[in-house]
Amino acid sequence: MNDSGLALFETPIGTCGIAWRATGLVGLQLPDGCATLRRLEYRFSDLAAAAPPLWVQEAIDAVVALLSGKPADLGFVRLDFSGPSEFDVAVLRAARAIPPGQTVTYGAIAAQLGEPKAGQAVGRALGRNPWPIVVPCHRVTGAGGRAGGFSAPGGTATKLKLLEIEGALAAETLPLFAERD
Repeated sequence: MNDSGLALFETPIGTCGIAWRATGLVGLQLPDGCATLRRLEYRFSDLAAAAPPLWVQEAIDAVVALLSGKPADLGFVRLDFSGPSEFDVAVLRAARAIPPGQTVTYGAIAAQLGEPKAGQAVGRALGRNPWPIVVPCHRVTGAGGRAGGFSAPGGTATKLKLLEIEGALAAETLPLFAERD
């Protein structure tokens, strides 16, 4: 059994990487051309390539399904929250609760956490998200219909592609394109 390791896997948007320990996933790397493996190895220099155990393979399968446009609930994926700060963990948990096909603003998450003026801090916490897709930071948008940033390779274009895959770009479901008064 491989209690820890890292592996690459193919998705409809390109090759992703995943890193795990016995305590849960420690990272997910979105496609970045030939740099995907290098970035994963840099972030997790103490881990070696390994065959994913069943629970990690189930997470990979769910990520692939979601990126293929199929409904997939990633809430079952065990995450190792030992790295992020307490505030970041709260933000990541709030983002993780956003269902596929829906979006929430940075400000709404800040208000949910009892910090209504912390929208930018929420954005910074999401920029440090070690598990994009599993913790769907792409589902968090800016106020006034702005897409907001996205720190993964490809930036906002990748964010919009992920929202498109999930069906969140329909005018009636995404405030980004909602009609204005």
